Amino acid sequence: MSRRKSPDSPLFPLELPVPDFSFEAAARLDGFWPVAGADEAGRGPLAGPVVAAAVILDPDAVPAGLNDSKLLTAEQREALFKEILATATVSIASSSATRIDSTDILKASLDAMRRAVHGLATAARFVLVDGRDVPPGLSCHAKAVVKGDSRSVSIAAASIVAKVTRDRMMARADATFPAYGFALHAGYATEKHRIAIDSHGPCSLHRMTFRPFRQI
Repeated sequence: MSRRKSPDSPLFPLELPVPDFSFEAAARLDGFWPVAGADEAGRGPLAGPVVAAAVILDPDAVPAGLNDSKLLTAEQREALFKEILATATVSIASSSATRIDSTDILKASLDAMRRAVHGLATAARFVLVDGRDVPPGLSCHAKAVVKGDSRSVSIAAASIVAKVTRDRMMARADATFPAYGFALHAGYATEKHRIAIDSHGPCSLHRMTFRPFRQI
């Protein structure tokens, strides 16, 4: 009988951790319910909005397979997106490239998350926010969770909703600005995107405070 070999570096587990309901359950035990997860997609691209989502999951109907959206395939994200919308309370908000340029990407991202939380049909009493910062102006308690999309199922659900929504927005933008290939790269700084910028210059969706536009 063969034995499973132990990893060379025991400090690094063979399997990546998956998000669970621990943060939500702890908040509920402290008397805070419902609990929402909040996350954003699109902080890094050269073009397009940053999109935020807030999600309150039904603890009796948590979709199987929730995880950091970056670890899922497009097909997995689309399937989970539909299931999340069918079983959870969801709100989506965005900050445009113009808003990003008029403030900065962090402020624009946090403001989109704040608006997503406030847009929930059922008011959250506690919000779990992916990252290191809590959006200013929330009307309830909140906790920032580093790498939250791989630790909390509510944040993971929000990350999926934000990612799928933004990808769809950029696919529609491709029809208006076909020269840039937004449907392929969603505004990220791929080689194809940079070549298109060099050939055609920026369009109204580009973030003019981002490199390389600050030199234009």
